[in-house]
Amino acid sequence: MLLNVRNVCGFYGEMQVLFDVSFTVEAGKIVSVVGSNAAGKTTIIRTISGMNPVASGQIEFMGEDVTNLPSSRLVELGIVQISEGRNLFPGMTVHENLEMGAFTRKAGLQMRTSLERVYGLFPLLFERRKQMAGTLSGGEQQMVAIGRGLMSLPKLMMFDEPSHGLAPIMVEKMFEIVKEINREGTTVLMVEQNVFHALSIASKGYIIENGRVVFEGSGPELLKDDRVRQAYLGI
Repeated sequence: MLLNVRNVCGFYGEMQVLFDVSFTVEAGKIVSVVGSNAAGKTTIIRTISGMNPVASGQIEFMGEDVTNLPSSRLVELGIVQISEGRNLFPGMTVHENLEMGAFTRKAGLQMRTSLERVYGLFPLLFERRKQMAGTLSGGEQQMVAIGRGLMSLPKLMMFDEPSHGLAPIMVEKMFEIVKEINREGTTVLMVEQNVFHALSIASKGYIIENGRVVFEGSGPELLKDDRVRQAYLGI
């Protein structure tokens, strides 16, 4: 088991958002945590990545207790978050943004190989490597954000609403990109409001409501569950 989240409670400011959340992520798999807006999905990702403190409970990564470790240390261990807002450096070029992802010593030593991998996955970024990141479209900026995350050599790549704000054609492409990254060997944890797409590519899925996990199962099982279909797919 790569990641084990056990009975985690967490707050957003003074408001409790997570209530005894537990789930696991098996190495080499895609796991999706889905739910409606304000269900607590982003708080889960931010808590795992060290951006929100764990009030109680435990987070283990590769068998090691990483509860409340600083984000910089978690990146060194191999946990990388792709934020919903992308958080690029708009006044820097695409290439410079990618280089910023290789800030750890290990990643820096493999920067050239990582750049080849990213440009192979996103040929468009190679064409626009000298362009300022702030001038790119939303979908292109998402590619840069993902590429920058890959530069950190992640063992676990966490996506926070990767389809948010994208045109429908880019939504399809984004989920294909997530699958390709996983096929290349990176474990994926994704929180997403697009229930159908997220569960369609997931080997395991969890549904969260009001900060609590209420359903779990394989992606296909959850998509066939009448309760899930009625509540989230309108079927």
